[in-house]
Amino acid sequence: MSNESERMSRRSLLQTSAVAAATVAVPSLVGAQSKVPDTGKIPATKNKTMLGVPFEKHDRIRMGFVGVGGRGTGLLSDFLATGHVDVLAICDIDESHAKRGADMVEKRGQKRPELYTKGDHDFERLCARQDLDVVLTATPWDWHVPVCLSALKHGHHAFTEVPAATTLEDCWALVNASEAARKHCVMIENCTYDNAEMMVLNMVQAGLFGEPLHGGAAYNHDLRDVLTNGYGESLWRRFPHMKRNGNFYPTHGLAPVGNYFGHHLTDRFDYLVSMSTPEAGLSAYVKAKFPESDPKRKEKYICGDVNTSLLKTAMGKTILLQHDVSNCRPYSRINSLQGSKGVFEDYPPRIYFDGGNDEYVPLDKYKAEWEHPLWKQVGEMARKNGGHGGMDFIMAYRMVECMRNGTVPDMDVYEAAAWSVPGPLSELSVAHGSMPMKFPDFTRGEWKKGHQTFLRRPIRN
Repeated sequence: MSNESERMSRRSLLQTSAVAAATVAVPSLVGAQSKVPDTGKIPATKNKTMLGVPFEKHDRIRMGFVGVGGRGTGLLSDFLATGHVDVLAICDIDESHAKRGADMVEKRGQKRPELYTKGDHDFERLCARQDLDVVLTATPWDWHVPVCLSALKHGHHAFTEVPAATTLEDCWALVNASEAARKHCVMIENCTYDNAEMMVLNMVQAGLFGEPLHGGAAYNHDLRDVLTNGYGESLWRRFPHMKRNGNFYPTHGLAPVGNYFGHHLTDRFDYLVSMSTPEAGLSAYVKAKFPESDPKRKEKYICGDVNTSLLKTAMGKTILLQHDVSNCRPYSRINSLQGSKGVFEDYPPRIYFDGGNDEYVPLDKYKAEWEHPLWKQVGEMARKNGGHGGMDFIMAYRMVECMRNGTVPDMDVYEAAAWSVPGPLSELSVAHGSMPMKFPDFTRGEWKKGHQTFLRRPIRN
């Protein structure tokens, strides 16, 4: 047995078993043109909207963490660094991870948190506590929804890593549960707080780009080693490549671009069409990297290497959305915007405005005047304390400040659902010959009322 197999958790083994059944079922979906679901259907409910609903005001935020592996440990550090969080409970199926997290909390001068390490569902005992304000999950994707639903059921706000959900049904489940509990379910999308994204958003809202018309978004990141190295995310993140074909990870690129378009303020996503290339990169990498005896050599990947989707908004704007984690390439979220008065292109970040000399100008030339006020305020602290260039700390800082001040969160359950649902919608579109797939209006029409937040502000043309 390989070292990777020895380290696989019970969760990973269960997921591996599910892969075989799902792989058999996929071909029956392809070409089933008459069975396309009504993805725009709105479930009946008497729940009131969570748009514009503020947090309760707290002096200190009492948190429970579910999942403190690599990503969860980073988030734990970010939230502790804000100085206004008390971590009372930590859950992880790996006891060593939980103890490491508890050590971090103690080093901050806090009482050692209670640990929950008794299997896959021990998070339910953590969520049942009555002394928590919010539960944060940084678990593998399939566990985001169960943890959030349990937190909401017990009267806590829920923060979740991305994507918030991987199925259409689970997106609605989060929306309905948040509304019913009158508690927020926030997908903590760190890329909305990156320096370039916030600076461009500031310029968009000031009208410098005119009317936003088209955007580009992506998660193009060479993850071949991460998917196969035998530890960490490779114990679960490779398995979707064996049972799904679409865009698994839309939120990092789409969320900031959605903000440029005033998502859920003056516009929303209407429908998408999606297509995938053949699969080649991951199987070639496994063949070149691992010996014949390695179990990964027998895995069959069905997800196309590059998935490309086109989104149309209710106001007629368009967005290109891509996903590629299986090929050799530099990192890119594309992060572009074409407006009626100018264009922004990232990687590297540069701008061209109407009347220019037919060449881009580096974004940094506008930094002194247009860097977002939040980065001017706490940017130095963020770079010292937060991951991913500081945006992780900025994100944690904003979540905590909203709860401390009793204000409306920057992002809500409707963003969590709308930014995550391109995953399952892209799979359906690919499986049905790139047919258009409608976005549900998760707000049930409430977005038209123009609820503003820190990130959703009017665009001044």
